[in-house]
Parts: sequence; structure tokens; C-alpha cells
Amino acid sequence: MTDAEHIVKRYDEELARLRGLMTDMGGMVESQVAAACDAILLRDGDAAARAVELDPRVDAMEHEAEQFVIRMLALRQPMAQDLRQIVASLKMTGDLERIGDYAANVAKRSIVLKEFPAPYSLTGLAHMARLVQDQLKLIIDAIGENDMDKALQVWRGDTQIDEIYNALFRELITYMMEDARNITACTHLLFIAKNLERIGDHATNIAETVYYAITGAPLSDARPKGDTSAYAVVRRHD
Repeated sequence: MTDAEHIVKRYDEELARLRGLMTDMGGMVESQVAAACDAILLRDGDAAARAVELDPRVDAMEHEAEQFVIRMLALRQPMAQDLRQIVASLKMTGDLERIGDYAANVAKRSIVLKEFPAPYSLTGLAHMARLVQDQLKLIIDAIGENDMDKALQVWRGDTQIDEIYNALFRELITYMMEDARNITACTHLLFIAKNLERIGDHATNIAETVYYAITGAPLSDARPKGDTSAYAVVRRHD
């Protein structure tokens, strides 16, 4: 093998390792989100503890990926698509780390919520949690497979999560207006729903980054967005 062939082979191995780091981090974040969802929906304290305990490990993996990218940029001086892929990985690991933070927040609030009776059925929240987990799994697959179609599927799917969040927001506000005793529990549930919605947003961020890394162009369409909670008007039932 010539020196040039050896360098190319080594470079390809480093790119593969970077992709492996990202998919490993994605898998850990996926486990963290699943544990957080179990914590809130099943009132599972052990699952909550697992979600919180995984957070420092996710942070450490982000730091490892960042250091690896800096080293590759310094030593390999990549160009064109390789450069886009490497720089994009920094953005994607940042989004994955934030997803882990939101999962830990959900888990921590679930611990507090165990002290209160559920003010209403959690069916809507469970549906939202399933959609978020499906989106997260799909975008992690898109990262590992460099799959633009899966990234676009995630990008288009965020609206449904927003719509469920809007419905939950209005419902929880109504419960709080009807009975002040519901305020504490419903406030925690509002924050939990918002954290799940933000996880969906970061999955969509990653989808846009995957698309750019592959094509070299940003998504030209406006991001589909259905979160109107800031403008919600809630009417008290007569």
C-alpha cells in the first residue's frame, strides 16, 4: 500500500469512527428519553434515576466527539462534502446533548409528580411521548445511515408533535382554572410536555443538518411548525 493509499484509508477510518461516536451518543440519548418517558407515564422512580444518571455520560460523549472533530480538522484539512459532514457532526452532537438535558428535566419533574395524584388521564402525554421517541429513533438511524429521506421524514413529522402539545397546553390550563388544587401537578406536566416538544424540535434541527451535510444546501421550505401555545386563548367552561 502506498503512503497516499494509507492516508486515504486512515481518513476513511476516522470518518467511520466519528459516525460511530455520533450513533453511540444517539443510542444513549434514545435510552435516556425512553427512561424519562417511563418515569412520567409509569411513575417509575428507578427509570427516573436512570435518565438522570445518563446525563453526565451523554455530556462526556459530546466532549469526546468535539475533541475528535477538532483533531480531524487540524490534521486532515477536509474539503467539500467531508468538511460539511465533519462540521455538521458538531451541530448534531450539540442537539443530542440538549435532548439529553430535556430528558433529564422530564425525569426530575416525574419524581416530584409522584407526590401528587394525577389530575387527569395521561393518554395525550403518552401519545406525544411515543411520537417523540419515534422521531428520535428515526433521526438517529438517519445519522448512522446518512439517509436524507429519513431526515426529511423527521422534518415533516414535527408538526404532529406540536399539535398534541397545543392540545395538552389548553387542557392543562383549563384544569388549573377549574380547580386550584390542580395547579402544582399541572404546572409540572406543562413543563414536561414542553420538554418533550423541545426534544422534537432538536430532532428536527438534526434533520436539517443531515440534509445540509448530504446536499450542501439548506432546506428551502419554511420549517413546519404547529406550536401556537404562546397565543392560546383558554375559555373557562360554564
